[in-house]
Amino acid sequence: MRLRYLFLLFLSLLCKDLRAQVWELGVQGGGAGYMGDLNPDNPLKISGSSFGAFLKANLDPNWALSFNYNMGKIKADDAKSSSVQFQQRNLNFYNKLHEFSVLLDFNFTDYFAAGGTKQVSPYMYVGLAGVLSNPKTRYMGREYELALYTTEGQASPYKKAALSMPIGAGIKVNFSENLSVISNIGYRNAYTDYLDDVSGSYPDYAVFSNSPPQVQAIQFALSDRSAEKLGTAIGKKGTQRGDFRKRDTYMFVGIGISYTFVSQKCPR
Repeated sequence: MRLRYLFLLFLSLLCKDLRAQVWELGVQGGGAGYMGDLNPDNPLKISGSSFGAFLKANLDPNWALSFNYNMGKIKADDAKSSSVQFQQRNLNFYNKLHEFSVLLDFNFTDYFAAGGTKQVSPYMYVGLAGVLSNPKTRYMGREYELALYTTEGQASPYKKAALSMPIGAGIKVNFSENLSVISNIGYRNAYTDYLDDVSGSYPDYAVFSNSPPQVQAIQFALSDRSAEKLGTAIGKKGTQRGDFRKRDTYMFVGIGISYTFVSQKCPR
């Protein structure tokens, strides 16, 4: 009975608080990019499309809390790089990211859609996210999930889920009582170095000897693809394969629209 009363008390306080919130439901589309071992120095490079949706509680004209889903396609190909060294390495990947996040917005003006007086507001956000990742490539006309082939000699496939830390900025424009347009760009520092399947060094190829022969052949080919370019493989045990930075970064940029509504009553 005590737990029941405590729950009812919590619900009543929560409902009282939620009555004052201005809620937004929105969608967004745009581009996605990545920085890592196959793109180490171009933070603005867009490599694929993105789509997202969100539910946002505007706590007051300056602060908001949102629950978000974003999907973004990223890719990179050494063969298209301007670096001769990268061209010889000849690695490539593509990856469809699925991100679930909780973000805290700060509006730099008293934004109208959140109960303020300004119809335009620059804003920034920070938060915490989880991202699902599965880098793939094509070889001899077939698609391969790279994590399954432990291309750097890992004892087991690396995890396909990781935490990330989003940070970004944008602008909000409220052009009617309920509708707003939002544009933003945001970077995510991922707690993984395998968004691109590349991290450190070429493996000791002896570790592949425990795999079935047909799997060994694919592991050799996907670990060092320089032979496809040069006619002979250049990856030696322990030599550099990636850039030795511990984490990859990905980015979403886009424009969206949201519908604003106000919660007025709590259900009895």
